[in-house]
Amino acid sequence: MNRPARAALFAVLSLALVSCAGPTSPLNVVVILIDDLGWTDTGVYGSSFYETPNIDALASRGVRFTQFYTASSVCSPTRASLMTGKHPARLDLTNWIGGEQNGLLNQARYIRRLPLPEVTIGEAFRDHGYATAYVGKWHLGTEGFMPDVQGFDFTSAVNYAGQPGSYFAPYENPGTPRSAVPDLYGDDEKAYLTDRLTDVSIDFMARNQDRPFFLVVSHYAVHTPLQAREEVVARYEAKASALGPQSDEHYEVERDASTRLRQDHPTYAAMVESTDESVGRIVQRLRELGIEDRTAVVFVSDNGGLSTLMRRGFNQATANLPLRAGKGWLYEGGIRAPLIVVAPDAPRGREVHEPATSTDLYPTLLELAGLPDMPTQHRDGVSLAAAIQGDDGAGQRPLYWHFPHYHGSGNRPGGAIRAGDLKLVEWFEDGAVELYDLSRDIGERRDLIDERPEEAARLLNELRRWREEVGANMPTRP
Repeated sequence: MNRPARAALFAVLSLALVSCAGPTSPLNVVVILIDDLGWTDTGVYGSSFYETPNIDALASRGVRFTQFYTASSVCSPTRASLMTGKHPARLDLTNWIGGEQNGLLNQARYIRRLPLPEVTIGEAFRDHGYATAYVGKWHLGTEGFMPDVQGFDFTSAVNYAGQPGSYFAPYENPGTPRSAVPDLYGDDEKAYLTDRLTDVSIDFMARNQDRPFFLVVSHYAVHTPLQAREEVVARYEAKASALGPQSDEHYEVERDASTRLRQDHPTYAAMVESTDESVGRIVQRLRELGIEDRTAVVFVSDNGGLSTLMRRGFNQATANLPLRAGKGWLYEGGIRAPLIVVAPDAPRGREVHEPATSTDLYPTLLELAGLPDMPTQHRDGVSLAAAIQGDDGAGQRPLYWHFPHYHGSGNRPGGAIRAGDLKLVEWFEDGAVELYDLSRDIGERRDLIDERPEEAARLLNELRRWREEVGANMPTRP
Protein backbone atom coordinates (compact mmCIF):
# COMPACT_ATOMS: atom_id res chain seq x y z
CA MET A 1 0.00 0.00 0.00
CA ASN A 2 1.48 3.37 -0.99
CA ARG A 3 1.74 6.30 1.43
CA PRO A 4 -1.40 8.22 0.26
CA ALA A 5 -3.54 5.09 0.42
CA ARG A 6 -2.16 4.20 3.82
CA ALA A 7 -2.82 7.71 5.11
CA ALA A 8 -6.42 7.58 3.83
CA LEU A 9 -7.04 4.25 5.56
CA PHE A 10 -5.64 5.51 8.84
CA ALA A 11 -7.78 8.64 8.55
CA VAL A 12 -10.96 6.57 8.22
CA LEU A 13 -10.01 4.38 11.18
CA SER A 14 -9.06 7.38 13.30
CA LEU A 15 -12.32 9.20 12.59
CA ALA A 16 -14.21 6.05 13.52
CA LEU A 17 -12.39 6.08 16.86
CA VAL A 18 -13.30 9.71 17.44
CA SER A 19 -16.98 9.01 16.85
CA CYS A 20 -16.91 6.63 19.80
CA ALA A 21 -15.83 9.56 22.06
CA GLY A 22 -15.07 8.83 25.69
CA PRO A 23 -11.68 7.71 27.02
CA THR A 24 -10.83 5.90 23.77
CA SER A 25 -10.64 9.18 21.86
CA PRO A 26 -7.22 9.73 20.31
CA LEU A 27 -4.85 12.14 21.99
CA ASN A 28 -4.41 15.58 20.47
CA VAL A 29 -0.89 17.02 20.61
CA VAL A 30 0.13 20.69 20.71
CA VAL A 31 3.86 21.45 20.58
CA ILE A 32 4.71 25.05 21.52
CA LEU A 33 8.24 25.61 20.25
CA ILE A 34 9.95 28.83 21.35
CA ASP A 35 13.00 30.24 19.59
CA ASP A 36 16.05 31.09 21.75
CA LEU A 37 14.26 30.88 25.12
CA GLY A 38 16.89 30.23 27.79
CA TRP A 39 16.71 27.66 30.57
CA THR A 40 16.10 30.29 33.26
CA ASP A 41 13.87 32.61 31.22
CA THR A 42 10.63 31.70 33.04
CA GLY A 43 9.56 32.00 36.64
CA VAL A 44 9.24 28.26 37.18
CA TYR A 45 12.84 27.82 36.01
CA GLY A 46 14.16 30.57 38.26
CA SER A 47 13.67 34.00 36.70
CA SER A 48 12.68 36.85 39.00
CA PHE A 49 12.63 39.46 36.21
CA TYR A 50 10.49 37.90 33.48
CA GLU A 51 6.81 37.39 34.26
CA THR A 52 5.43 34.06 33.03
CA PRO A 53 2.33 33.08 35.06
CA ASN A 54 0.85 30.92 32.29
CA ILE A 55 4.01 28.91 31.68
CA ASP A 56 4.45 28.51 35.43
CA ALA A 57 0.86 27.27 35.69
CA LEU A 58 1.49 24.83 32.85
CA ALA A 59 4.40 23.36 34.82
CA SER A 60 2.22 23.04 37.93
CA ARG A 61 -0.27 20.99 35.89
CA GLY A 62 2.32 18.83 34.20
CA VAL A 63 5.87 17.53 34.20
CA ARG A 64 8.93 19.77 34.21
CA PHE A 65 12.29 18.47 33.03
CA THR A 66 15.19 20.09 34.86
CA GLN A 67 17.98 18.65 32.70
CA PHE A 68 16.59 18.80 29.20
CA TYR A 69 19.05 19.46 26.39
CA THR A 70 18.64 20.60 22.83
CA ALA A 71 20.49 18.56 20.21
CA SER A 72 22.38 21.67 19.15
CA SER A 73 23.22 25.11 20.44
CA VAL A 74 21.52 26.71 17.40
CA CYS A 75 18.07 26.43 15.86
CA SER A 76 18.01 24.51 12.56
CA PRO A 77 19.83 21.38 13.81
CA THR A 78 17.63 21.15 16.91
CA ARG A 79 14.48 21.61 14.86
CA ALA A 80 15.64 18.88 12.48
CA SER A 81 16.20 16.56 15.45
CA LEU A 82 12.70 17.22 16.72
CA MET A 83 11.19 16.56 13.29
CA THR A 84 13.14 13.34 12.66
CA GLY A 85 14.25 11.89 15.99
CA LYS A 86 17.78 11.81 14.58
CA HIS A 87 20.87 13.61 15.82
CA PRO A 88 21.91 16.55 13.63
CA ALA A 89 25.32 14.92 13.09
CA ARG A 90 23.63 11.84 11.61
CA LEU A 91 21.56 14.09 9.33
CA ASP A 92 24.54 16.27 8.34
CA LEU A 93 22.37 19.25 9.30
CA THR A 94 24.68 20.67 11.95
CA ASN A 95 24.48 24.45 11.48
CA TRP A 96 21.72 27.03 11.35
CA ILE A 97 20.84 27.27 7.69
CA GLY A 98 22.70 30.26 6.34
CA GLY A 99 25.42 30.27 8.99
CA GLU A 100 28.34 30.59 6.61
CA GLN A 101 31.48 31.39 8.58
CA ASN A 102 35.07 30.15 8.58
CA GLY A 103 37.99 30.89 10.86
CA LEU A 104 41.22 29.02 11.49
CA LEU A 105 39.29 26.06 10.12
CA ASN A 106 36.87 25.74 7.25
CA GLN A 107 33.49 24.84 8.71
CA ALA A 108 32.25 21.30 8.16
CA ARG A 109 30.01 20.51 5.21
CA TYR A 110 26.32 20.57 6.13
CA ILE A 111 23.03 20.29 4.26
CA ARG A 112 20.66 23.25 4.03
CA ARG A 113 17.29 21.53 3.93
CA LEU A 114 15.55 18.69 5.73
CA PRO A 115 15.69 15.70 3.37
CA LEU A 116 12.30 14.66 2.03
CA PRO A 117 12.88 10.91 2.53
CA GLU A 118 12.90 11.44 6.30
CA VAL A 119 9.57 10.45 7.86
CA THR A 120 8.91 13.50 9.96
CA ILE A 121 6.85 13.48 13.12
CA GLY A 122 4.23 15.37 11.16
CA GLU A 123 4.04 12.55 8.62
CA ALA A 124 3.86 9.96 11.40
CA PHE A 125 0.77 11.65 12.88
CA ARG A 126 -0.80 12.51 9.52
CA ASP A 127 -0.50 8.91 8.31
CA HIS A 128 -2.53 7.84 11.34
CA GLY A 129 -5.45 10.08 10.53
CA TYR A 130 -4.46 13.23 12.37
CA ALA A 131 -5.10 16.71 11.10
CA THR A 132 -1.63 18.28 11.11
CA ALA A 133 -0.60 21.92 11.22
CA TYR A 134 2.59 23.93 11.39
CA VAL A 135 2.41 27.62 12.28
CA GLY A 136 5.43 29.94 12.37
CA LYS A 137 9.18 29.48 12.10
CA TRP A 138 10.48 26.49 10.11
CA HIS A 139 14.10 27.21 9.01
CA LEU A 140 14.61 23.73 7.58
CA GLY A 141 14.62 24.63 3.90
CA THR A 142 12.79 26.82 1.43
CA GLU A 143 10.56 26.14 -1.57
CA GLY A 144 10.09 22.42 -2.10
CA PHE A 145 11.23 21.63 1.46
CA MET A 146 8.66 23.52 3.51
CA PRO A 147 6.38 21.92 6.12
CA ASP A 148 3.57 21.47 3.58
CA VAL A 149 5.61 18.66 1.98
CA GLN A 150 6.94 17.36 5.29
CA GLY A 151 3.69 16.05 6.78
CA PHE A 152 1.72 19.18 7.64
CA ASP A 153 -1.56 19.65 5.80
CA PHE A 154 -2.15 23.17 7.12
CA THR A 155 0.68 25.71 7.33
CA SER A 156 0.66 29.41 8.03
CA ALA A 157 3.13 32.26 8.53
CA VAL A 158 6.14 30.15 7.54
CA ASN A 159 8.89 32.25 5.99
CA TYR A 160 12.21 31.33 4.34
CA ALA A 161 14.44 32.69 7.09
CA GLY A 162 15.31 32.09 10.72
CA GLN A 163 13.60 35.21 12.02
CA PRO A 164 10.79 37.56 11.00
CA GLY A 165 11.37 40.77 9.15
CA SER A 166 9.48 42.50 11.95
CA TYR A 167 7.19 41.54 14.82
CA PHE A 168 4.78 44.26 13.74
CA ALA A 169 2.60 44.22 10.64
CA PRO A 170 3.32 43.85 7.80
CA TYR A 171 6.04 41.62 9.37
CA GLU A 172 8.71 42.42 6.82
CA ASN A 173 12.08 44.11 6.39
CA PRO A 174 12.84 45.43 2.88
CA GLY A 175 16.52 44.66 3.40
CA THR A 176 15.88 40.94 3.96
CA PRO A 177 12.94 39.83 1.78
CA ARG A 178 13.37 36.18 2.80
CA SER A 179 12.38 37.13 6.33
CA ALA A 180 8.94 38.47 5.37
CA VAL A 181 6.22 36.47 7.13
CA PRO A 182 3.45 35.44 4.70
CA ASP A 183 -0.30 34.80 5.09
CA LEU A 184 -1.09 37.53 7.65
CA TYR A 185 -1.98 40.18 5.10
CA GLY A 186 -4.15 43.16 5.96
CA ASP A 187 -3.24 43.30 9.65
CA ASP A 188 -3.37 46.61 11.44
CA GLU A 189 0.10 48.13 11.88
CA LYS A 190 -0.15 47.61 15.64
CA ALA A 191 -0.80 43.87 15.27
CA TYR A 192 1.90 41.80 16.96
CA LEU A 193 3.26 38.62 15.38
CA THR A 194 3.25 36.43 18.49
CA ASP A 195 -0.44 37.24 19.02
CA ARG A 196 -1.28 36.55 15.38
CA LEU A 197 0.41 33.14 15.35
CA THR A 198 -1.68 32.32 18.41
CA ASP A 199 -4.86 33.45 16.62
CA VAL A 200 -4.13 31.14 13.70
CA SER A 201 -3.30 28.24 16.03
CA ILE A 202 -6.45 28.43 18.15
CA ASP A 203 -8.54 28.76 14.99
CA PHE A 204 -7.01 25.50 13.72
CA MET A 205 -7.83 23.79 17.02
CA ALA A 206 -11.44 24.98 16.85
CA ARG A 207 -11.86 23.77 13.27
CA ASN A 208 -10.49 20.33 14.18
CA GLN A 209 -11.93 19.83 17.65
CA ASP A 210 -13.92 16.79 16.49
CA ARG A 211 -10.94 14.89 15.09
CA PRO A 212 -7.45 14.22 16.44
CA PHE A 213 -4.89 16.88 15.58
CA PHE A 214 -1.15 17.45 15.81
CA LEU A 215 -0.24 21.12 15.94
CA VAL A 216 3.19 22.75 16.09
CA VAL A 217 3.04 26.38 17.22
CA SER A 218 6.56 27.51 16.33
CA HIS A 219 6.98 31.06 17.58
CA TYR A 220 9.56 33.34 16.04
CA ALA A 221 9.82 34.85 19.52
CA VAL A 222 12.00 35.38 21.38
CA HIS A 223 14.54 35.59 18.54
CA THR A 224 15.82 38.88 17.18
CA PRO A 225 14.81 41.44 16.06
CA LEU A 226 14.05 42.41 19.65
CA GLN A 227 10.72 44.21 19.31
CA ALA A 228 7.71 44.40 21.61
CA ARG A 229 4.69 46.54 22.42
CA GLU A 230 5.76 49.89 23.85
CA GLU A 231 3.47 49.80 26.88
CA VAL A 232 4.81 46.43 27.98
CA VAL A 233 8.43 47.50 27.42
CA ALA A 234 7.81 50.60 29.56
CA ARG A 235 6.67 48.47 32.47
CA TYR A 236 9.87 46.40 32.35
CA GLU A 237 12.00 49.52 31.96
CA ALA A 238 10.72 50.60 35.35
CA LYS A 239 11.45 47.15 36.73
CA ALA A 240 15.00 47.19 35.34
CA SER A 241 15.59 50.67 36.73
CA ALA A 242 14.81 49.39 40.20
CA LEU A 243 17.69 46.92 39.87
CA GLY A 244 20.17 49.76 39.50
CA PRO A 245 22.48 50.65 36.63
CA GLN A 246 24.43 48.07 34.69
CA SER A 247 28.15 47.81 35.35
CA ASP A 248 31.09 45.67 34.31
CA GLU A 249 30.18 43.14 36.99
CA HIS A 250 27.08 42.25 34.99
CA TYR A 251 29.24 40.90 32.16
CA GLU A 252 32.07 38.41 31.88
CA VAL A 253 34.57 37.51 29.19
CA GLU A 254 34.16 34.20 27.36
CA ARG A 255 37.26 33.82 25.19
CA ASP A 256 36.93 36.79 22.82
CA ALA A 257 33.24 37.31 23.57
CA SER A 258 31.11 38.92 26.26
CA THR A 259 28.37 37.20 28.30
CA ARG A 260 25.51 39.07 29.94
CA LEU A 261 25.03 38.00 33.58
CA ARG A 262 21.85 39.83 34.63
CA GLN A 263 18.31 39.50 33.30
CA ASP A 264 17.21 43.11 32.85
CA HIS A 265 16.46 43.66 29.14
CA PRO A 266 13.04 45.39 29.00
CA THR A 267 12.28 44.58 25.36
CA TYR A 268 13.24 40.94 25.69
CA ALA A 269 11.19 40.68 28.88
CA ALA A 270 8.17 42.07 27.03
CA MET A 271 8.67 39.46 24.29
CA VAL A 272 8.79 36.71 26.91
CA GLU A 273 5.56 38.04 28.40
CA SER A 274 3.83 37.96 25.00
CA THR A 275 4.97 34.37 24.58
CA ASP A 276 3.56 33.55 28.00
CA GLU A 277 0.23 35.12 27.04
CA SER A 278 0.18 32.89 23.95
CA VAL A 279 0.56 29.80 26.11
CA GLY A 280 -2.29 30.97 28.31
CA ARG A 281 -4.58 31.60 25.36
CA ILE A 282 -3.87 28.18 23.83
CA VAL A 283 -4.57 26.35 27.08
CA GLN A 284 -7.72 28.40 27.69
CA ARG A 285 -9.03 27.62 24.20
CA LEU A 286 -8.46 23.90 24.72
CA ARG A 287 -10.49 24.22 27.91
CA GLU A 288 -13.31 26.12 26.19
CA LEU A 289 -13.47 23.52 23.42
CA GLY A 290 -13.80 20.74 25.99
CA ILE A 291 -10.74 18.87 24.72
CA GLU A 292 -8.15 19.81 27.34
CA ASP A 293 -8.39 16.40 29.01
CA ARG A 294 -7.48 14.61 25.76
CA THR A 295 -4.70 16.93 24.62
CA ALA A 296 -1.00 16.77 25.40
CA VAL A 297 0.77 20.13 25.49
CA VAL A 298 4.55 20.34 25.07
CA PHE A 299 6.44 23.56 25.81
CA VAL A 300 10.06 23.59 24.67
CA SER A 301 12.87 25.80 23.34
CA ASP A 302 15.25 25.10 20.46
CA ASN A 303 18.50 26.22 22.17
CA GLY A 304 19.81 28.31 25.04
CA GLY A 305 19.23 32.00 25.52
CA LEU A 306 21.20 34.60 23.57
CA SER A 307 23.53 35.94 26.26
CA THR A 308 26.97 35.77 24.60
CA LEU A 309 28.12 37.89 21.67
CA MET A 310 31.40 39.21 20.36
CA ARG A 311 30.62 42.62 21.88
CA ARG A 312 28.06 44.10 24.23
CA GLY A 313 24.93 45.42 22.57
CA PHE A 314 21.15 45.61 22.39
CA ASN A 315 20.81 42.10 20.96
CA GLN A 316 22.52 40.57 23.99
CA ALA A 317 19.09 39.58 25.20
CA THR A 318 19.21 37.55 28.40
CA ALA A 319 21.35 35.89 31.05
CA ASN A 320 21.56 32.14 31.64
CA LEU A 321 23.13 32.08 35.10
CA PRO A 322 23.94 29.84 36.84
CA LEU A 323 24.79 28.30 33.46
CA ARG A 324 27.85 29.29 31.47
CA ALA A 325 27.65 31.20 28.15
CA GLY A 326 24.61 30.97 25.87
CA LYS A 327 23.26 30.28 22.40
CA GLY A 328 25.92 29.01 20.00
CA TRP A 329 28.10 27.49 22.74
CA LEU A 330 28.33 23.90 23.96
CA TYR A 331 28.52 25.02 27.56
CA GLU A 332 25.29 24.50 29.50
CA GLY A 333 23.93 27.96 28.70
CA GLY A 334 23.83 27.11 25.01
CA ILE A 335 22.20 23.68 25.17
CA ARG A 336 20.16 23.35 28.37
CA ALA A 337 16.55 24.42 27.80
CA PRO A 338 13.08 24.27 29.35
CA LEU A 339 10.76 21.34 28.66
CA ILE A 340 7.28 21.08 30.14
CA VAL A 341 4.84 18.33 29.18
CA VAL A 342 1.18 18.18 30.21
CA ALA A 343 -0.54 14.92 29.33
CA PRO A 344 -3.69 13.13 30.47
CA ASP A 345 -3.09 10.98 33.57
CA ALA A 346 0.40 12.41 34.07
CA PRO A 347 1.22 13.49 37.65
CA ARG A 348 0.73 17.17 38.36
CA GLY A 349 3.79 19.18 39.32
CA ARG A 350 6.21 16.33 38.72
CA GLU A 351 9.88 17.09 38.14
CA VAL A 352 12.12 14.82 36.09
CA HIS A 353 15.82 15.22 36.80
CA GLU A 354 17.30 12.67 34.42
CA PRO A 355 18.94 14.14 31.30
CA ALA A 356 16.88 14.10 28.12
CA THR A 357 17.23 15.67 24.69
CA SER A 358 15.18 16.91 21.74
CA THR A 359 15.54 13.70 19.71
CA ASP A 360 13.46 12.08 22.45
CA LEU A 361 10.30 14.04 21.66
CA TYR A 362 9.50 12.05 18.50
CA PRO A 363 9.20 8.62 20.20
CA THR A 364 7.71 10.22 23.32
CA LEU A 365 4.78 11.76 21.49
CA LEU A 366 4.15 8.60 19.49
CA GLU A 367 3.92 6.58 22.70
CA LEU A 368 1.75 9.12 24.51
CA ALA A 369 -0.64 9.09 21.53
CA GLY A 370 -0.65 5.29 21.36
CA LEU A 371 0.77 5.26 17.83
CA PRO A 372 3.15 2.60 16.49
CA ASP A 373 6.80 3.13 17.30
CA MET A 374 9.27 3.94 14.51
CA PRO A 375 12.72 3.08 15.90
CA THR A 376 14.34 2.88 12.47
CA GLN A 377 13.39 6.55 11.99
CA HIS A 378 14.04 8.07 15.44
CA ARG A 379 17.37 6.27 15.75
CA ASP A 380 18.80 8.65 18.34
CA GLY A 381 15.77 9.26 20.55
CA VAL A 382 14.18 7.30 23.39
CA SER A 383 10.67 7.68 24.75
CA LEU A 384 10.21 9.76 27.90
CA ALA A 385 6.59 8.64 28.28
CA ALA A 386 7.32 6.52 31.35
CA ALA A 387 9.05 9.42 33.07
CA ILE A 388 6.16 11.73 32.19
CA GLN A 389 3.62 9.26 33.55
CA GLY A 390 5.44 8.90 36.84
CA ASP A 391 7.50 5.75 36.36
CA ASP A 392 11.20 5.22 35.87
CA GLY A 393 12.38 6.99 32.76
CA ALA A 394 15.01 6.27 30.16
CA GLY A 395 17.81 6.03 32.70
CA GLN A 396 21.34 7.29 32.32
CA ARG A 397 22.84 7.28 28.83
CA PRO A 398 25.49 9.38 27.11
CA LEU A 399 24.35 12.52 25.32
CA TYR A 400 26.40 13.96 22.47
CA TRP A 401 26.80 17.30 20.71
CA HIS A 402 28.56 18.14 17.48
CA PHE A 403 28.92 21.74 16.31
CA PRO A 404 31.77 21.89 13.75
CA HIS A 405 31.09 25.54 12.95
CA TYR A 406 31.83 29.09 13.99
CA HIS A 407 29.04 31.25 15.39
CA GLY A 408 28.42 34.96 15.88
CA SER A 409 28.36 34.38 19.62
CA GLY A 410 32.11 33.80 19.49
CA ASN A 411 31.90 30.02 19.72
CA ARG A 412 34.40 27.95 17.75
CA PRO A 413 34.03 24.43 16.31
CA GLY A 414 33.78 21.66 18.86
CA GLY A 415 31.95 18.72 20.34
CA ALA A 416 30.78 17.57 23.74
CA ILE A 417 29.58 14.52 25.62
CA ARG A 418 27.72 14.12 28.89
CA ALA A 419 27.84 10.75 30.68
CA GLY A 420 26.39 10.66 34.17
CA ASP A 421 27.40 13.89 35.86
CA LEU A 422 30.58 14.31 33.84
CA LYS A 423 30.71 16.50 30.75
CA LEU A 424 33.63 16.79 28.36
CA VAL A 425 34.07 19.57 25.80
CA GLU A 426 36.50 19.17 22.87
CA TRP A 427 37.69 22.11 20.74
CA PHE A 428 38.58 21.25 17.15
CA GLU A 429 40.93 24.13 16.37
CA ASP A 430 43.65 23.06 18.81
CA GLY A 431 42.40 19.77 20.29
CA ALA A 432 41.94 21.29 23.76
CA VAL A 433 39.71 19.29 26.11
CA GLU A 434 37.81 20.37 29.23
CA LEU A 435 36.09 18.22 31.87
CA TYR A 436 33.37 19.27 34.33
CA ASP A 437 31.34 17.59 37.07
CA LEU A 438 27.86 19.07 36.63
CA SER A 439 26.60 17.70 39.95
CA ARG A 440 28.98 20.01 41.78
CA ASP A 441 29.69 22.63 39.15
CA ILE A 442 26.64 23.43 37.01
CA GLY A 443 28.36 26.64 35.89
CA GLU A 444 31.34 24.73 34.42
CA ARG A 445 33.89 26.86 36.26
CA ARG A 446 36.30 24.18 37.47
CA ASP A 447 38.06 22.26 34.73
CA LEU A 448 38.97 18.78 36.05
CA ILE A 449 41.07 17.70 33.08
CA ASP A 450 44.28 17.51 35.13
CA GLU A 451 42.61 15.94 38.18
CA ARG A 452 40.72 13.15 36.39
CA PRO A 453 42.69 12.38 33.22
CA GLU A 454 41.58 8.75 32.92
CA GLU A 455 37.89 9.67 32.94
CA ALA A 456 38.57 12.45 30.45
CA ALA A 457 40.34 10.02 28.13
CA ARG A 458 37.44 7.56 28.38
CA LEU A 459 34.86 10.22 27.50
CA LEU A 460 36.99 11.60 24.67
CA ASN A 461 37.33 8.14 23.16
CA GLU A 462 33.57 7.60 23.46
CA LEU A 463 32.83 10.97 21.83
CA ARG A 464 35.14 10.18 18.92
CA ARG A 465 33.72 6.66 18.58
CA TRP A 466 30.21 8.12 18.39
CA ARG A 467 31.27 10.59 15.69
CA GLU A 468 32.55 7.69 13.62
CA GLU A 469 29.31 5.78 14.17
CA VAL A 470 27.03 8.57 12.96
CA GLY A 471 29.38 9.72 10.19
CA ALA A 472 29.81 13.21 11.59
CA ASN A 473 31.36 15.71 9.20
CA MET A 474 34.40 17.57 10.54
CA PRO A 475 35.90 20.98 9.78
CA THR A 476 38.99 21.05 7.63
CA ARG A 477 42.24 22.96 7.52
CA PRO A 478 42.44 25.68 4.81
